[in-house]
Amino acid sequence: MKKIAVLTSGGDAPGMNAAIRAVVRKSIYHGLEIYGIKRGYLGMINREIRQLQLGSVADTIHRGGTILHTARCPEFLKPEGQEKAFTFLREQQIDGLVIIGGDGSFRGAKVLEEAGFHTVGVPGTIDNDIPFSEYSIGFDTAVSTVTDAINKVRDTATSHERIYVIEVMGRNSGFIALQAGLAGGAESIIVPEAPFDLAEVCSRLMRGAKRGKLHSVILVAEGAASAISVGEEIQKLLQMEVRVTILGHLQRGGTPTAFDRVLASRLGAKAIDLLLEGKRGCAVGLWKGEIKATPYEEIFTHSKEFPWDDYRTAAILAI
Repeated sequence: MKKIAVLTSGGDAPGMNAAIRAVVRKSIYHGLEIYGIKRGYLGMINREIRQLQLGSVADTIHRGGTILHTARCPEFLKPEGQEKAFTFLREQQIDGLVIIGGDGSFRGAKVLEEAGFHTVGVPGTIDNDIPFSEYSIGFDTAVSTVTDAINKVRDTATSHERIYVIEVMGRNSGFIALQAGLAGGAESIIVPEAPFDLAEVCSRLMRGAKRGKLHSVILVAEGAASAISVGEEIQKLLQMEVRVTILGHLQRGGTPTAFDRVLASRLGAKAIDLLLEGKRGCAVGLWKGEIKATPYEEIFTHSKEFPWDDYRTAAILAI
């Protein structure tokens, strides 16, 4: 193994640069040539590549986003686009690839594996929905960002005695909503994994109002319901003033936390170890304190277990 390439794909996540840095420096330590493919799978098709040196990743560990840029690439889903990517990688004589991203990125990596390329995936997504890894790069930072937003919204909610509905990312999973809601003391957390009863939410708010609590924060994962609709229904049912805040892409940005930097560094370094050991077709992840590898097939055939104990705890503490 002489030439390695690294790319970031899908949605950006804080800590991706720390992972890139680890991949680059571990590769150079072992005497490998390391290349960066820009804009993920789109960069493969468009032939965007450059060799990376130690200086290429200097002063990047603390930066959010990805220095390699990222993009969605519907063209890679088609045979014509895949063949362009295969031809490019063969011409460049790339021996192994480190793919940083989420589920869609790993599915792309599996396509490369089936074409004969050696790949290792690194979980980088704020959604934290990758099985066999307790955390993915960017999740801790996103939760911290949302928790900070809850704190600030609660200040104005308390001052004006209002109910605030905050919408966070999570099209198919409620990990951000749950963890940030638990950390921020949200009065109600609505996630895709659990059915919710708006009448019960209103009942909870009314019980609080009878105790003299006239402000509340409700957290809604985008895949569970529309925060605007939830806010309108609550206002209609309770005749109380409701405001809606949609955090949007704010959750993807910002300086990665120390946890995300350390996690990304460990995962990126382990990816190079696996390639040098001849292991491929797998993704690294943090499991019970250790960095372990799981075949793509196992990841694709399992769903990450939702932390129901935390969900129940959050509901109890929100009384």
